[in-house]
Amino acid sequence: MKDAMEPHADVSSLIQRPQWQALLEHARHAGDRTLRELFDRDPHRGTRLVAEAAGVYFDYSKQRVDDDTLALLRALAEGCGLGARIEAMFRGAHVNYTEDRAALHVALRAPPGTRLEVDGEDVVAEVQAVLDRMSAFSDRVRDGRWTGATGKRIRNVVNIGIGGSDLGPVMAYEALRHYSQRDLALRFVSNVDPIDFIEATRGLDPAETLFIVCSKTFTTQETLVNAHAARDWCIAALGKDAIARHFVAVSTNAAGVREFGIDTDNMFGFWDWVGGRYSMDSAVGLSTMVAIGPEHFRDMLAGFHAMDTHFRSAEFDRNLPVLMGLLGIWNNDFLGASTVAVLPYAQYLKRFPAYLQQLTMESNGKHVTRDGHRCNYQTGPIYWGEPGTNGQHSFYQLIHQGTRLVPCDFIGFCQPLEAPGSDAVARQHDLLMANLFAQGEALAFGKSSSPVEAEGTRPGVAPHRVFEGNRPSSTILVDRLTPYALGALVALYEHSVFVQGVIWDIDSFDQWGVELGKQLAKRTAAEIAEAGVPRLAHDSSTNALITRYREHRKPR
Repeated sequence: MKDAMEPHADVSSLIQRPQWQALLEHARHAGDRTLRELFDRDPHRGTRLVAEAAGVYFDYSKQRVDDDTLALLRALAEGCGLGARIEAMFRGAHVNYTEDRAALHVALRAPPGTRLEVDGEDVVAEVQAVLDRMSAFSDRVRDGRWTGATGKRIRNVVNIGIGGSDLGPVMAYEALRHYSQRDLALRFVSNVDPIDFIEATRGLDPAETLFIVCSKTFTTQETLVNAHAARDWCIAALGKDAIARHFVAVSTNAAGVREFGIDTDNMFGFWDWVGGRYSMDSAVGLSTMVAIGPEHFRDMLAGFHAMDTHFRSAEFDRNLPVLMGLLGIWNNDFLGASTVAVLPYAQYLKRFPAYLQQLTMESNGKHVTRDGHRCNYQTGPIYWGEPGTNGQHSFYQLIHQGTRLVPCDFIGFCQPLEAPGSDAVARQHDLLMANLFAQGEALAFGKSSSPVEAEGTRPGVAPHRVFEGNRPSSTILVDRLTPYALGALVALYEHSVFVQGVIWDIDSFDQWGVELGKQLAKRTAAEIAEAGVPRLAHDSSTNALITRYREHRKPR
Protein backbone atom coordinates (compact mmCIF):
# COMPACT_ATOMS: atom_id res chain seq x y z
CA MET A 1 0.00 0.00 0.00
CA LYS A 2 1.24 3.47 -0.80
CA ASP A 3 2.15 5.80 2.01
CA ALA A 4 -0.67 8.23 2.75
CA MET A 5 1.43 11.10 1.46
CA GLU A 6 2.43 9.62 -1.88
CA PRO A 7 0.84 11.28 -4.93
CA HIS A 8 -2.20 9.47 -6.21
CA ALA A 9 -1.25 9.03 -9.86
CA ASP A 10 -3.39 5.90 -10.11
CA VAL A 11 -6.54 7.66 -8.89
CA SER A 12 -8.84 9.44 -11.34
CA SER A 13 -9.18 13.20 -11.25
CA LEU A 14 -11.02 14.71 -8.33
CA ILE A 15 -13.98 15.79 -10.47
CA GLN A 16 -14.40 12.20 -11.69
CA ARG A 17 -14.75 10.82 -8.18
CA PRO A 18 -18.29 9.55 -7.54
CA GLN A 19 -18.50 11.70 -4.41
CA TRP A 20 -17.70 14.84 -6.44
CA GLN A 21 -20.22 13.92 -9.08
CA ALA A 22 -22.84 13.31 -6.38
CA LEU A 23 -22.19 16.79 -5.02
CA LEU A 24 -22.53 18.30 -8.50
CA GLU A 25 -25.87 16.59 -8.95
CA HIS A 26 -26.96 17.66 -5.49
CA ALA A 27 -25.96 21.28 -6.22
CA ARG A 28 -28.10 21.24 -9.38
CA HIS A 29 -31.16 20.05 -7.48
CA ALA A 30 -30.62 21.93 -4.23
CA GLY A 31 -29.32 25.17 -5.69
CA ASP A 32 -32.71 26.89 -5.79
CA ARG A 33 -33.46 26.40 -2.12
CA THR A 34 -33.00 29.51 -0.02
CA LEU A 35 -31.79 29.94 3.51
CA ARG A 36 -35.23 31.22 4.43
CA GLU A 37 -36.77 27.96 3.20
CA LEU A 38 -34.17 25.88 5.02
CA PHE A 39 -34.86 27.67 8.32
CA ASP A 40 -38.62 27.45 7.82
CA ARG A 41 -38.37 23.67 7.32
CA ASP A 42 -36.19 23.18 10.40
CA PRO A 43 -37.07 25.38 13.41
CA HIS A 44 -34.05 23.98 15.28
CA ARG A 45 -31.55 24.59 12.51
CA GLY A 46 -29.88 27.48 14.35
CA THR A 47 -29.02 25.29 17.34
CA ARG A 48 -28.45 22.08 15.42
CA LEU A 49 -25.93 23.14 12.76
CA VAL A 50 -23.33 24.22 15.28
CA ALA A 51 -20.17 22.72 16.73
CA GLU A 52 -17.97 23.66 19.65
CA ALA A 53 -14.41 22.89 20.72
CA ALA A 54 -11.46 24.56 22.47
CA GLY A 55 -13.71 27.43 23.55
CA VAL A 56 -14.80 28.18 19.98
CA TYR A 57 -18.50 28.08 19.06
CA PHE A 58 -18.99 27.61 15.32
CA ASP A 59 -22.45 28.36 13.88
CA TYR A 60 -22.72 27.27 10.24
CA SER A 61 -26.51 27.22 10.07
CA LYS A 62 -26.51 30.20 7.70
CA GLN A 63 -24.47 28.30 5.11
CA ARG A 64 -26.45 27.08 2.10
CA VAL A 65 -26.33 23.42 3.10
CA ASP A 66 -28.69 20.80 4.43
CA ASP A 67 -28.08 17.40 6.00
CA ASP A 68 -27.69 15.79 2.58
CA THR A 69 -25.06 18.37 1.56
CA LEU A 70 -23.09 17.76 4.73
CA ALA A 71 -23.27 13.98 4.33
CA LEU A 72 -22.03 14.23 0.74
CA LEU A 73 -19.18 16.53 1.78
CA ARG A 74 -18.13 14.10 4.50
CA ALA A 75 -18.24 11.28 1.96
CA LEU A 76 -15.94 13.30 -0.28
CA ALA A 77 -13.53 13.82 2.60
CA GLU A 78 -13.53 10.12 3.38
CA GLY A 79 -13.07 9.23 -0.29
CA CYS A 80 -10.04 11.53 -0.44
CA GLY A 81 -8.51 9.82 2.59
CA LEU A 82 -8.69 12.84 4.88
CA GLY A 83 -8.47 10.79 8.07
CA ALA A 84 -5.27 9.09 6.96
CA ARG A 85 -3.78 12.39 5.81
CA ILE A 86 -4.50 14.03 9.17
CA GLU A 87 -2.74 11.17 10.93
CA ALA A 88 0.16 11.38 8.48
CA MET A 89 0.71 15.05 9.30
CA PHE A 90 0.57 14.44 13.06
CA ARG A 91 3.00 11.56 12.90
CA GLY A 92 5.61 13.61 11.02
CA ALA A 93 5.22 12.19 7.51
CA HIS A 94 6.55 14.35 4.70
CA VAL A 95 3.27 16.06 3.91
CA ASN A 96 5.22 18.87 2.24
CA TYR A 97 5.66 16.63 -0.75
CA THR A 98 7.57 18.87 -3.19
CA GLU A 99 10.20 19.79 -0.59
CA ASP A 100 10.25 16.32 0.97
CA ARG A 101 9.62 17.68 4.46
CA ALA A 102 7.29 17.21 7.36
CA ALA A 103 4.92 20.03 8.30
CA LEU A 104 4.79 19.38 12.02
CA HIS A 105 3.82 22.81 13.35
CA VAL A 106 1.64 20.97 15.85
CA ALA A 107 4.89 20.05 17.66
CA LEU A 108 5.46 23.74 18.41
CA ARG A 109 2.54 23.72 20.84
CA ALA A 110 2.69 20.15 22.13
CA PRO A 111 2.92 20.08 25.95
CA PRO A 112 6.16 19.02 27.63
CA GLY A 113 6.50 15.27 27.75
CA THR A 114 4.61 14.73 24.49
CA ARG A 115 6.47 12.68 21.91
CA LEU A 116 6.28 13.70 18.24
CA GLU A 117 8.84 12.47 15.77
CA VAL A 118 10.34 13.84 12.59
CA ASP A 119 12.43 11.30 10.71
CA GLY A 120 12.72 9.18 13.83
CA GLU A 121 13.75 12.00 16.20
CA ASP A 122 11.53 13.34 18.96
CA VAL A 123 11.31 17.09 18.42
CA VAL A 124 9.17 18.21 21.36
CA ALA A 125 12.13 18.31 23.76
CA GLU A 126 13.99 20.59 21.32
CA VAL A 127 10.96 22.85 21.02
CA GLN A 128 10.63 23.10 24.79
CA ALA A 129 14.32 23.95 25.13
CA VAL A 130 13.94 26.86 22.71
CA LEU A 131 10.79 28.01 24.53
CA ASP A 132 12.69 27.98 27.82
CA ARG A 133 15.48 30.11 26.31
CA MET A 134 12.91 32.49 24.83
CA SER A 135 11.21 32.75 28.22
CA ALA A 136 14.44 33.55 30.05
CA PHE A 137 15.39 36.20 27.50
CA SER A 138 11.91 37.75 27.47
CA ASP A 139 11.85 38.00 31.24
CA ARG A 140 15.22 39.78 31.21
CA VAL A 141 13.99 42.34 28.67
CA ARG A 142 10.66 42.84 30.44
CA ASP A 143 12.11 43.35 33.93
CA GLY A 144 15.01 45.51 32.78
CA ARG A 145 17.90 43.12 33.43
CA TRP A 146 18.76 43.15 29.71
CA THR A 147 20.19 46.57 29.02
CA GLY A 148 21.61 48.26 25.97
CA ALA A 149 25.25 49.14 25.41
CA THR A 150 25.05 52.29 27.55
CA GLY A 151 23.30 50.53 30.44
CA LYS A 152 19.89 51.95 29.61
CA ARG A 153 16.82 49.74 29.90
CA ILE A 154 15.26 48.49 26.64
CA ARG A 155 11.99 50.29 26.00
CA ASN A 156 11.56 49.70 22.25
CA VAL A 157 11.55 46.35 20.45
CA VAL A 158 11.59 46.33 16.64
CA ASN A 159 10.87 43.05 14.85
CA ILE A 160 12.46 42.80 11.39
CA GLY A 161 11.07 40.08 9.13
CA ILE A 162 8.77 39.52 6.19
CA GLY A 163 5.98 37.11 5.30
CA GLY A 164 5.33 34.72 8.16
CA SER A 165 8.14 36.31 10.17
CA ASP A 166 6.17 39.57 10.16
CA LEU A 167 2.47 38.86 9.60
CA GLY A 168 2.19 36.41 12.49
CA PRO A 169 4.02 38.53 15.09
CA VAL A 170 2.22 41.72 14.02
CA MET A 171 -1.18 40.03 14.16
CA ALA A 172 -0.50 38.39 17.52
CA TYR A 173 0.82 41.61 19.07
CA GLU A 174 -2.18 43.60 17.92
CA ALA A 175 -4.61 40.84 18.94
CA LEU A 176 -3.09 40.51 22.42
CA ARG A 177 -2.15 44.12 23.06
CA HIS A 178 -4.46 44.09 26.08
CA TYR A 179 -2.00 41.68 27.73
CA SER A 180 1.16 43.52 26.68
CA GLN A 181 3.62 45.31 28.95
CA ARG A 182 2.77 48.91 28.19
CA ASP A 183 6.17 50.42 28.96
CA LEU A 184 7.58 48.38 26.06
CA ALA A 185 6.85 49.73 22.58
CA LEU A 186 6.67 47.10 19.84
CA ARG A 187 7.22 48.08 16.21
CA PHE A 188 7.56 46.00 13.05
CA VAL A 189 9.54 46.40 9.82
CA SER A 190 8.95 44.21 6.78
CA ASN A 191 8.80 46.22 3.57
CA VAL A 192 12.02 46.81 1.64
CA ASP A 193 10.64 50.29 0.99
CA PRO A 194 13.03 52.43 3.11
CA ILE A 195 10.13 54.42 4.51
CA ASP A 196 9.01 51.39 6.51
CA PHE A 197 12.25 51.35 8.51
CA ILE A 198 12.47 55.13 8.74
CA GLU A 199 8.97 55.45 10.19
CA ALA A 200 9.37 52.45 12.51
CA THR A 201 12.46 53.97 14.13
CA ARG A 202 11.37 57.60 14.06
CA GLY A 203 11.63 59.11 17.52
CA LEU A 204 13.32 56.07 19.07
CA ASP A 205 16.44 56.28 21.23
CA PRO A 206 18.98 53.77 19.85
CA ALA A 207 20.29 53.22 23.38
CA GLU A 208 16.84 51.91 24.41
CA THR A 209 16.05 49.91 21.25
CA LEU A 210 16.38 46.18 20.64
CA PHE A 211 16.06 44.63 17.16
CA ILE A 212 14.84 41.07 16.61
CA VAL A 213 15.92 39.89 13.15
CA CYS A 214 13.76 36.99 11.94
CA SER A 215 15.11 35.02 8.99
CA LYS A 216 15.42 31.25 9.04
CA THR A 217 18.27 31.21 6.52
CA PHE A 218 19.52 34.72 7.32
CA THR A 219 19.58 35.31 3.56
CA THR A 220 16.09 36.75 2.96
CA GLN A 221 16.80 39.83 0.87
CA GLU A 222 14.18 42.20 2.27
CA THR A 223 14.90 41.24 5.86
CA LEU A 224 18.66 41.60 5.51
CA VAL A 225 18.36 44.98 3.77
CA ASN A 226 16.31 46.25 6.71
CA ALA A 227 18.60 44.53 9.24
CA HIS A 228 21.62 46.30 7.75
CA ALA A 229 19.74 49.61 7.82
CA ALA A 230 19.08 48.97 11.52
CA ARG A 231 22.72 48.04 12.06
CA ASP A 232 23.91 51.27 10.44
CA TRP A 233 21.37 53.25 12.49
CA CYS A 234 22.61 51.65 15.69
CA ILE A 235 26.33 52.00 14.89
CA ALA A 236 25.93 55.67 13.97
CA ALA A 237 24.65 56.39 17.47
CA LEU A 238 26.38 53.81 19.65
CA GLY A 239 29.34 52.35 17.76
CA LYS A 240 29.99 48.92 16.33
CA ASP A 241 30.53 47.24 19.70
CA ALA A 242 26.89 47.94 20.58
CA ILE A 243 25.49 45.43 18.08
CA ALA A 244 25.61 42.48 20.46
CA ARG A 245 23.46 44.32 23.03
CA HIS A 246 20.91 45.67 20.57
CA PHE A 247 20.34 42.75 18.18
CA VAL A 248 19.15 39.18 18.58
CA ALA A 249 18.27 36.73 15.81
CA VAL A 250 15.65 34.11 15.04
CA SER A 251 17.50 31.93 12.55
CA THR A 252 19.21 28.63 11.87
CA ASN A 253 22.26 30.18 10.14
CA ALA A 254 24.78 30.61 12.95
CA ALA A 255 27.57 31.68 10.59
CA GLY A 256 25.48 34.40 8.99
CA VAL A 257 24.26 35.63 12.36
CA ARG A 258 27.81 35.74 13.73
CA GLU A 259 29.11 37.58 10.67
CA PHE A 260 26.39 40.21 11.13
CA GLY A 261 27.70 40.83 14.64
CA ILE A 262 25.00 39.11 16.70
CA ASP A 263 26.14 36.87 19.54
CA THR A 264 24.96 33.36 18.62
CA ASP A 265 24.10 32.85 22.29
CA ASN A 266 21.25 35.21 21.45
CA MET A 267 20.13 33.26 18.38
CA PHE A 268 16.85 31.37 18.68
CA GLY A 269 16.43 28.53 16.22
CA PHE A 270 13.62 26.68 14.58
CA TRP A 271 13.34 23.87 12.07
CA ASP A 272 12.79 23.18 8.38
CA TRP A 273 9.55 21.38 9.25
CA VAL A 274 8.10 24.75 10.28
CA GLY A 275 6.75 26.74 7.35
CA GLY A 276 6.95 30.52 7.62
CA ARG A 277 3.19 31.03 7.68
CA TYR A 278 2.89 28.39 10.43
CA SER A 279 5.67 29.82 12.59
CA MET A 280 4.09 32.47 14.84
CA ASP A 281 4.16 30.01 17.75
CA SER A 282 7.86 29.18 17.21
CA ALA A 283 10.86 31.42 17.99
CA VAL A 284 9.42 33.74 15.33
CA GLY A 285 6.99 34.70 18.11
CA LEU A 286 9.82 36.05 20.28
CA SER A 287 8.53 39.62 19.91
CA THR A 288 5.07 38.38 20.96
CA MET A 289 6.53 36.72 24.04
CA VAL A 290 8.48 39.86 24.96
CA ALA A 291 5.27 41.87 24.65
CA ILE A 292 2.85 39.62 26.56
CA GLY A 293 5.21 37.53 28.70
CA PRO A 294 6.05 33.82 28.70
CA GLU A 295 2.99 32.79 30.73
CA HIS A 296 0.53 34.33 28.27
CA PHE A 297 2.55 32.96 25.34
CA ARG A 298 2.27 29.44 26.74
CA ASP A 299 -1.45 30.02 27.26
CA MET A 300 -1.67 30.80 23.53
CA LEU A 301 0.19 27.55 22.79
CA ALA A 302 -2.35 25.70 24.94
CA GLY A 303 -5.15 27.10 22.77
CA PHE A 304 -3.37 25.92 19.65
CA HIS A 305 -2.90 22.47 21.17
CA ALA A 306 -6.53 22.18 22.23
CA MET A 307 -7.67 22.75 18.66
CA ASP A 308 -4.97 20.38 17.37
CA THR A 309 -6.26 17.64 19.65
CA HIS A 310 -9.84 18.26 18.58
CA PHE A 311 -8.90 18.21 14.89
CA ARG A 312 -7.05 14.93 15.25
CA SER A 313 -9.67 13.11 17.29
CA ALA A 314 -13.17 14.49 16.61
CA GLU A 315 -15.57 12.84 14.17
CA PHE A 316 -15.98 14.77 10.93
CA ASP A 317 -19.59 15.75 11.66
CA ARG A 318 -18.52 17.78 14.72
CA ASN A 319 -14.93 18.60 13.79
CA LEU A 320 -14.60 22.39 13.47
CA PRO A 321 -11.65 22.55 11.02
CA VAL A 322 -13.16 19.77 8.91
CA LEU A 323 -16.55 21.48 8.79
CA MET A 324 -15.01 24.86 7.96
CA GLY A 325 -12.81 23.34 5.26
CA LEU A 326 -15.62 21.35 3.65
CA LEU A 327 -17.98 24.33 3.67
CA GLY A 328 -15.25 26.25 1.88
CA ILE A 329 -15.07 23.51 -0.75
CA TRP A 330 -18.85 23.67 -1.20
CA ASN A 331 -18.88 27.45 -1.60
CA ASN A 332 -15.83 27.59 -3.84
CA ASP A 333 -16.36 24.62 -6.14
CA PHE A 334 -20.12 24.10 -6.18
CA LEU A 335 -21.62 27.53 -5.53
CA GLY A 336 -18.98 29.43 -7.53
CA ALA A 337 -17.84 31.77 -4.76
CA SER A 338 -14.28 32.90 -5.49
CA THR A 339 -13.63 34.90 -2.30
CA VAL A 340 -14.14 34.67 1.46
CA ALA A 341 -14.62 37.76 3.65
CA VAL A 342 -13.22 37.45 7.17
CA LEU A 343 -14.98 39.97 9.39
CA PRO A 344 -13.78 40.12 13.00
CA TYR A 345 -15.95 42.29 15.22
CA ALA A 346 -12.97 43.09 17.42
CA GLN A 347 -10.58 45.96 16.82
CA TYR A 348 -7.77 43.92 18.37
CA LEU A 349 -8.11 41.52 15.41
CA LYS A 350 -7.59 44.23 12.82
CA ARG A 351 -4.59 42.37 11.32
CA PHE A 352 -6.24 38.94 11.41
CA PRO A 353 -7.58 39.09 7.81
CA ALA A 354 -4.12 40.06 6.52
CA TYR A 355 -2.59 37.18 8.45
CA LEU A 356 -5.13 34.77 6.97
CA GLN A 357 -4.39 36.02 3.47
CA GLN A 358 -0.93 34.49 3.64
CA LEU A 359 -2.03 31.39 5.53
CA THR A 360 -4.78 30.52 3.06
CA MET A 361 -3.60 31.85 -0.29
CA GLU A 362 0.08 30.93 -0.01
CA SER A 363 -1.00 27.47 1.12
CA ASN A 364 -3.73 26.67 -1.39
CA GLY A 365 -3.01 29.00 -4.29
CA LYS A 366 -1.84 26.05 -6.40
CA HIS A 367 -2.68 24.99 -9.96
CA VAL A 368 -1.28 21.44 -10.06
CA THR A 369 -2.01 18.34 -8.03
CA ARG A 370 0.66 16.54 -6.02
CA ASP A 371 1.39 14.30 -8.99
CA GLY A 372 1.93 17.34 -11.22
CA HIS A 373 -1.32 17.33 -13.22
CA ARG A 374 -3.10 20.62 -13.78
CA CYS A 375 -6.16 21.07 -11.58
CA ASN A 376 -9.34 21.13 -13.66
CA TYR A 377 -11.28 22.65 -10.75
CA GLN A 378 -10.93 25.78 -8.65
CA THR A 379 -8.54 25.64 -5.69
CA GLY A 380 -7.84 28.35 -3.11
CA PRO A 381 -10.29 31.27 -2.93
CA ILE A 382 -9.25 34.85 -2.19
CA TYR A 383 -9.39 35.82 1.49
CA TRP A 384 -9.86 39.41 2.53
CA GLY A 385 -11.62 41.49 5.16
CA GLU A 386 -11.68 44.28 7.69
CA PRO A 387 -12.93 44.61 11.25
CA GLY A 388 -16.60 45.35 11.84
CA THR A 389 -18.15 47.83 12.09
CA ASN A 390 -15.72 49.68 9.80
CA GLY A 391 -16.38 47.34 6.89
CA GLN A 392 -20.12 47.97 7.11
CA HIS A 393 -19.49 51.49 5.86
CA SER A 394 -17.13 50.30 3.14
CA PHE A 395 -17.62 47.06 1.18
CA TYR A 396 -20.70 45.47 2.78
CA GLN A 397 -22.78 47.11 0.06
CA LEU A 398 -21.28 44.70 -2.47
CA ILE A 399 -21.74 41.72 -0.15
CA HIS A 400 -25.43 42.53 0.36
CA GLN A 401 -26.53 43.73 -3.07
CA GLY A 402 -23.70 43.03 -5.50
CA THR A 403 -23.73 40.39 -8.21
CA ARG A 404 -20.96 38.30 -6.64
CA LEU A 405 -21.50 35.65 -3.99
CA VAL A 406 -19.19 36.37 -1.04
CA PRO A 407 -19.35 33.89 1.86
CA CYS A 408 -18.46 35.54 5.17
CA ASP A 409 -16.83 34.47 8.41
CA PHE A 410 -18.08 36.64 11.27
CA ILE A 411 -15.92 36.50 14.42
CA GLY A 412 -17.12 37.93 17.71
CA PHE A 413 -16.50 37.82 21.46
CA CYS A 414 -19.13 37.65 24.16
CA GLN A 415 -17.19 39.76 26.67
CA PRO A 416 -15.12 42.91 26.15
CA LEU A 417 -11.60 43.01 27.52
CA GLU A 418 -11.38 46.65 28.56
CA ALA A 419 -12.98 48.04 31.73
CA PRO A 420 -15.09 44.94 32.51
CA GLY A 421 -17.05 46.82 35.19
CA SER A 422 -17.89 49.79 32.97
CA ASP A 423 -21.51 50.11 31.88
CA ALA A 424 -20.47 52.39 29.01
CA VAL A 425 -18.00 49.84 27.65
CA ALA A 426 -20.55 47.05 28.06
CA ARG A 427 -23.22 49.01 26.19
CA GLN A 428 -20.81 49.80 23.37
CA HIS A 429 -19.76 46.16 23.14
CA ASP A 430 -23.42 45.14 23.04
CA LEU A 431 -23.91 47.47 20.09
CA LEU A 432 -20.87 45.99 18.35
CA MET A 433 -22.25 42.46 18.71
CA ALA A 434 -25.75 43.55 17.71
CA ASN A 435 -24.24 44.69 14.43
CA LEU A 436 -22.52 41.32 13.94
CA PHE A 437 -25.73 39.36 14.50
CA ALA A 438 -27.76 41.76 12.35
CA GLN A 439 -25.37 41.50 9.41
CA GLY A 440 -25.51 37.70 9.38
CA GLU A 441 -29.30 37.80 9.56
CA ALA A 442 -29.57 40.42 6.79
CA LEU A 443 -27.26 38.47 4.50
CA ALA A 444 -29.21 35.25 5.03
CA PHE A 445 -32.78 36.49 4.77
CA GLY A 446 -32.61 39.84 3.02
CA LYS A 447 -35.66 42.04 2.48
CA SER A 448 -38.19 41.33 -0.24
CA SER A 449 -40.13 43.82 -2.34
CA SER A 450 -43.35 43.48 -0.31
CA PRO A 451 -42.13 45.16 2.89
CA VAL A 452 -40.23 47.71 0.84
CA GLU A 453 -43.40 48.67 -1.00
CA ALA A 454 -45.42 48.58 2.23
CA GLU A 455 -43.10 51.25 3.60
CA GLY A 456 -44.37 53.57 0.88
CA THR A 457 -41.29 53.42 -1.33
CA ARG A 458 -42.13 54.68 -4.80
CA PRO A 459 -42.05 51.99 -7.52
CA GLY A 460 -38.97 53.30 -9.31
CA VAL A 461 -36.88 53.18 -6.14
CA ALA A 462 -38.24 49.95 -4.64
CA PRO A 463 -35.92 47.58 -6.58
CA HIS A 464 -32.89 49.45 -5.22
CA ARG A 465 -33.98 48.77 -1.66
CA VAL A 466 -34.60 45.05 -2.10
CA PHE A 467 -32.08 42.65 -0.53
CA GLU A 468 -32.15 39.22 -2.14
CA GLY A 469 -30.57 37.52 0.87
CA ASN A 470 -29.46 33.90 0.60
CA ARG A 471 -25.86 35.03 1.14
CA PRO A 472 -23.99 32.39 3.18
CA SER A 473 -22.04 33.09 6.35
CA SER A 474 -20.61 31.36 9.39
CA THR A 475 -20.40 32.92 12.84
CA ILE A 476 -17.58 32.16 15.27
CA LEU A 477 -18.20 33.13 18.90
CA VAL A 478 -15.64 33.01 21.70
CA ASP A 479 -16.12 34.23 25.27
CA ARG A 480 -13.08 36.55 25.43
CA LEU A 481 -10.08 37.34 23.26
CA THR A 482 -7.51 35.65 25.46
CA PRO A 483 -4.15 34.25 24.32
CA TYR A 484 -5.72 30.78 24.55
CA ALA A 485 -8.59 31.87 22.30
CA LEU A 486 -6.23 33.37 19.73
CA GLY A 487 -4.25 30.14 19.55
CA ALA A 488 -7.43 28.12 19.05
CA LEU A 489 -8.67 30.48 16.32
CA VAL A 490 -5.42 30.38 14.37
CA ALA A 491 -5.23 26.58 14.61
CA LEU A 492 -8.84 26.36 13.40
CA TYR A 493 -7.94 28.17 10.19
CA GLU A 494 -4.60 26.35 9.81
CA HIS A 495 -6.28 22.97 9.85
CA SER A 496 -9.20 24.02 7.66
CA VAL A 497 -6.62 25.02 5.03
CA PHE A 498 -5.08 21.55 5.29
CA VAL A 499 -8.50 19.92 4.88
CA GLN A 500 -9.09 21.81 1.65
CA GLY A 501 -5.62 20.98 0.36
CA VAL A 502 -6.30 17.28 0.93
CA ILE A 503 -9.55 17.44 -1.03
CA TRP A 504 -7.94 19.37 -3.89
CA ASP A 505 -4.91 16.99 -3.75
CA ILE A 506 -2.42 19.87 -3.66
CA ASP A 507 0.64 20.55 -1.50
CA SER A 508 -0.52 23.14 1.03
CA PHE A 509 2.95 23.56 2.52
CA ASP A 510 5.18 24.72 -0.33
CA GLN A 511 5.23 28.20 -1.91
CA TRP A 512 7.11 28.05 -5.16
CA GLY A 513 4.99 30.89 -6.52
CA VAL A 514 6.96 33.44 -4.50
CA GLU A 515 10.31 32.45 -6.01
CA LEU A 516 10.19 33.60 -9.63
CA GLY A 517 9.61 37.25 -8.81
CA LYS A 518 12.48 37.17 -6.30
CA GLN A 519 14.85 35.71 -8.87
CA LEU A 520 13.93 38.28 -11.50
CA ALA A 521 14.22 41.09 -8.95
CA LYS A 522 17.88 40.23 -8.26
CA ARG A 523 18.70 40.50 -11.95
CA THR A 524 16.72 43.72 -12.35
CA ALA A 525 18.29 45.30 -9.26
CA ALA A 526 21.74 44.75 -10.75
CA GLU A 527 20.64 46.38 -14.02
CA ILE A 528 19.21 49.38 -12.20
CA ALA A 529 22.41 49.81 -10.20
CA GLU A 530 24.74 49.48 -13.21
CA ALA A 531 26.87 52.58 -13.71
CA GLY A 532 26.74 52.45 -17.50
CA VAL A 533 23.83 51.73 -19.79
CA PRO A 534 22.69 48.19 -18.98
CA ARG A 535 21.98 45.63 -21.69
CA LEU A 536 18.34 44.91 -21.05
CA ALA A 537 16.89 41.66 -22.36
CA HIS A 538 13.40 41.74 -20.89
CA ASP A 539 10.16 42.25 -22.76
CA SER A 540 9.64 45.71 -24.30
CA SER A 541 7.44 46.89 -21.41
CA THR A 542 9.88 45.89 -18.66
CA ASN A 543 12.82 47.32 -20.61
CA ALA A 544 11.01 50.64 -21.04
CA LEU A 545 10.00 50.79 -17.37
CA ILE A 546 13.56 50.16 -16.17
CA THR A 547 14.91 52.76 -18.60
CA ARG A 548 12.38 55.38 -17.52
CA TYR A 549 13.04 54.72 -13.85
CA ARG A 550 16.80 55.10 -14.35
CA GLU A 551 16.24 58.37 -16.21
CA HIS A 552 13.91 59.86 -13.61
CA ARG A 553 15.29 58.60 -10.30
CA LYS A 554 17.23 61.00 -8.13
CA PRO A 555 20.91 61.08 -9.15
CA ARG A 556 23.23 59.27 -6.73
